[in-house]
Amino acid sequence: MQAILDSVWVLTAAFLVFFMHAGFALVETGFCRRKNAVMVLLKNVSVVAVASLLYYAVGFGLMFGGGSAWVGLDGFVPEASATVTNAPEGLPLFVFLFFQLVFAATAATIVSGAVAERAKLLPFLAFTSLASAVVYPIAGHWVWGGGYLAAETAFHDFAGSTVVHAVGGAMALAGVLVIGPRHGRFDADGRPRPMPAHSFPLAALGVLILWLGWFGFNGGSTLAADPSAIGPVILVTNLAAAAGFVAALAHTRVRTGGLDLSMALNGALAGLVAITAGADVIGPLEAILVGALGGVLVVEGVMLLDRFGLDDPVGAIPVHLVNGVFGTLAVGLFANAGEVRGLFHGGGAALLGAQALGAVMCVGLALVVGYGLWLALAKTVGVRVSLEHEIEGLDLSECGVEAYGREAGGGISMPESGEDEAASVARAATAP
Repeated sequence: MQAILDSVWVLTAAFLVFFMHAGFALVETGFCRRKNAVMVLLKNVSVVAVASLLYYAVGFGLMFGGGSAWVGLDGFVPEASATVTNAPEGLPLFVFLFFQLVFAATAATIVSGAVAERAKLLPFLAFTSLASAVVYPIAGHWVWGGGYLAAETAFHDFAGSTVVHAVGGAMALAGVLVIGPRHGRFDADGRPRPMPAHSFPLAALGVLILWLGWFGFNGGSTLAADPSAIGPVILVTNLAAAAGFVAALAHTRVRTGGLDLSMALNGALAGLVAITAGADVIGPLEAILVGALGGVLVVEGVMLLDRFGLDDPVGAIPVHLVNGVFGTLAVGLFANAGEVRGLFHGGGAALLGAQALGAVMCVGLALVVGYGLWLALAKTVGVRVSLEHEIEGLDLSECGVEAYGREAGGGISMPESGEDEAASVARAATAP
């Protein structure tokens, strides 16, 4: 009966994590411009399909197979009766595999938003394929698959602040460095120009879906239907998200004098990312602090990217990379459960050092390999659409359709950024 309950809980959690892809799709679509909405949605759904196939065939074996401290060497294309060296006992293999598969797809989809509105679809999918099949699984093997960090250090990453989010964020940063900013994002002097989100309702709904899905993301990582373990994990997850939202909203008001919903929404996600590594070892009050610091960091991270001329339309790098690393380090500061104790709870600096080592190794792998993959694609097939297609919008130029259609808008296209109503009407009247 316990095995059945464990399986039902892990599958339910996996369904919630799968549903997070609806959240990612809505957030990225809402934060991008109207003329690129179809392409953003196409990339998000494509990532789920590609990652599902390749993680099953290759990635799961690399991640949980045995034979090496650095990469798994068995468990490829497994059957239900297969024995995979580092898969946990007590759960049917395919239950565990599906739970891990939806995590792999999450890491890959982080890249989509950062390179939105100017990346070609097919090279993006080629990168996603390698990320799902190789890069993410190798980092996961080090931490969750019995590899070096698991066997030789005290590194603790409960549900993936580093393995999923920092790795995904580092691959996103690599893409942004290679592809460059959107046309018109920065002026001749390097000052950022606003390119406002086209649909805050979509973005807000997407964040709430992600917030819900995170209860499966973190809660399911217990891998057992144990209410005494699941309850605290879900509580601190919710508290960190709430604190991140409030802190980002307040910090933006202090920094800019305005109330910025996009920053606050990313603040909630930042709090979720930050608590993910330590959701099983950090208490409620300190989870609020971790979430609040995450909300501040995401605001500062967005502003830092602008200063360096890096264009991330949805804030994926500050949310996932910056707060993935911060959340991993926060375990070394605030952990207070059993033998896992951070610096502020009498554990000394040993755990903090292990957390820093693990974060550097995993981020370094994702950034270096990710940059090499993006650069190779850029030098061969090209990764960026033409300037004409970028200006026109990828929905019409690449997909041949508009996201909302003209009838929905009464025959008049919505204004683009910086375009007044009269210009919008004139553009609609002359469009084919």
